[in-house]
Amino acid sequence: MSYAFHPDKYYRMPTHFGPSLGPRQGLDGRRYACVNSPSDTIFTATFTADKAQLEKLLPPDFILREPYTITFDFAFSTNIEWLAGRGYNTFGATIPAIYNGATDSVNGDLLLVLWENMADPILTGREDLGFSKIYCELPEPQFLGKDIICRASWDGFEFASLKLSSLSEVNAEEQPNNSDEEGLSEGTLHYKYIPKTGRPGESDVEYAALTPGNCPNVKIDSVKQAESASMVFNPGTWEQLPTLVHIVNTLSELALGECIDATMTKTHGGKDLSDQRILR
Repeated sequence: MSYAFHPDKYYRMPTHFGPSLGPRQGLDGRRYACVNSPSDTIFTATFTADKAQLEKLLPPDFILREPYTITFDFAFSTNIEWLAGRGYNTFGATIPAIYNGATDSVNGDLLLVLWENMADPILTGREDLGFSKIYCELPEPQFLGKDIICRASWDGFEFASLKLSSLSEVNAEEQPNNSDEEGLSEGTLHYKYIPKTGRPGESDVEYAALTPGNCPNVKIDSVKQAESASMVFNPGTWEQLPTLVHIVNTLSELALGECIDATMTKTHGGKDLSDQRILR
């Protein structure tokens, strides 16, 4: 006799062993409070960018919103409940965008790509939520006096680095407001796409999704402001980056302008992202 799927339980492959474990479902269906964990150190830099280049990265029903910028962030997370206290690192790129669908119109920040250095959060984030997650190596940041360098590589080939220079401690209230005349961001926008087996160019799943920006459990422990920042992408060959070359080389071609904000932020607390929703 074959097994049956239980309603209101999270599943992902392989389904043969019952409901899956992950950020939103632990043993015996437990949920994670995310009150004092995880602990995150986030290095963020926002640069002005060319509107035409950014528009080429937009999926259907998306348009750019001002300011025309791109934000890169490296995050180093520890004390993650659903990983039994372990941690992992991420490196992502987002651009301000508006989703205009048949029903929903949402101002947000479109996640173009999110590299992570562990398979488990990649699988749960891609399949459950629709995050554009892929793998790379993300070593701990390099501290050089008041400067910090974060690096990303694949099989030993370093394809990106972010440097924050002359960091100094500030109060969180002193941080600039990055909102614009179009309105505040309502959260992180995504474009979920799962291909149809054996049918190139066709999808089984294809839609926009939103991670709402509200996160009341997050508490800021400290903020450091950088005087300047630089983002470098090293274009590679297919031999060096056989599955990433189209992504890395496209990002390397972006004409980045001035850095308008760069910070190092330490926080604790979060959420399990079960508020993720499909946009119509």
